[in-house]
Amino acid sequence: MTFIYLVLSFLVVFSNQAISAALLNWGFDRTISLLTPWILVFVLSFTIMYVLLKKLRLQKGKWFLTLIPILFLGFNYLINPSFELVSADKSEKTLTEERLKKTPLKNFGGHPVLFYNVENLFDTINDPRTNDDEFTPDGSKKWNSKRYSDKLTKLSEVITTPGNHNPLLIGLAEIENRFVILDLIQTGKLSNTKYRIAHFDSPDMRGIDVALAFDLERFFLLHSEAVPVRIKGNEKFKTRDILYVKGFLKDSVELHVFVNHWSSRRGGQSESEHKRILAASTLKNKSDSILSISPNANIIFMGDFNDYPTNKSIVDILDAKSFETSKNDEFVNLLAPYHSQGKGTHNYRGEWGALDQIIISPALVRGKTLGVKDKKAHVLYEDFLLYEHPSGDKTPSKTYGGPNYYGGYSDHLAVYTFLEAVSE
Repeated sequence: MTFIYLVLSFLVVFSNQAISAALLNWGFDRTISLLTPWILVFVLSFTIMYVLLKKLRLQKGKWFLTLIPILFLGFNYLINPSFELVSADKSEKTLTEERLKKTPLKNFGGHPVLFYNVENLFDTINDPRTNDDEFTPDGSKKWNSKRYSDKLTKLSEVITTPGNHNPLLIGLAEIENRFVILDLIQTGKLSNTKYRIAHFDSPDMRGIDVALAFDLERFFLLHSEAVPVRIKGNEKFKTRDILYVKGFLKDSVELHVFVNHWSSRRGGQSESEHKRILAASTLKNKSDSILSISPNANIIFMGDFNDYPTNKSIVDILDAKSFETSKNDEFVNLLAPYHSQGKGTHNYRGEWGALDQIIISPALVRGKTLGVKDKKAHVLYEDFLLYEHPSGDKTPSKTYGGPNYYGGYSDHLAVYTFLEAVSE
């Protein structure tokens, strides 16, 4: 057993940088990625020390064995001097610049930024921590591997439809866990792009989260975090966190992205409105903290807001207006024109509305270093994504209607836009 721990310790030492790089590519925080191999070395070497002390039962010289963890950590430092990456010797900005010089990011022009509520993308495995029983082979929806695989194929088809290139960023809502995203980005044309994932498990009772998949060759992840949406004093209130991601595009252009899925309108729009106002206030506070440091920050809000562009949470709390009515210091809702024309991403009882939106900061509107192409977003309104009723009305082709399996795509349509570099 001691020999196994010894071999594992040496393996970790010699693969230190590979482990850190893998964790970074998977979307983990830089500090966590860099410290994890060191923690592994310490734990393994401490285990060796403990086993030897217990096995040898030395009466004298025990102090020498206690040096084993120190010796391994010292050896690790000699082999991997890059540990200074987590020290104060170099700033985060310097480290990022060094890495980007070694592997420059590719052009992102023509690669859409897309958001899609994928309607309950669950795997088929029962998770005892969440209420996912209906999405299992024995559950009420008879959710099995065949249906899951078919859903992945359909979602990949949707996501790769806009433009001539795979998306730069893919915001997702209603995904169960990290593993279903991994399955998705390995399906169909999506597998042609080196996607990585930013995702955190949320406290939502159904176990559905938001996530962001990003093209590793065109977006450099600097930071990601889950921004909790909580009602003070109400421990029973549990909803999806807001996902915040910060990163670089080509030429070190910084971009901030928030992926949202606010509380539903279940129980009535007015009765549930306070929950979405809470989410909007949480999002506003976080974005204001960014703007207070960097007034010209490039910020994108994307998501299923479960409110329309005309509702209080969007207009009054986020200060997001249409391009025509917004002021210089206000965010612009790129989906407002669709909603005002009676179009949208979701159909409720025969009426279309833009629940899914892309909202951009003033800096992206002005477009000094980074802008939105034509200052527009688009709804992926394609015939193959729609179900035509006998009346002639069309609605999103969904996977389920109650317990009934229809085998469609989603009960929402995807929204997307294109970013473009701007030369001053």
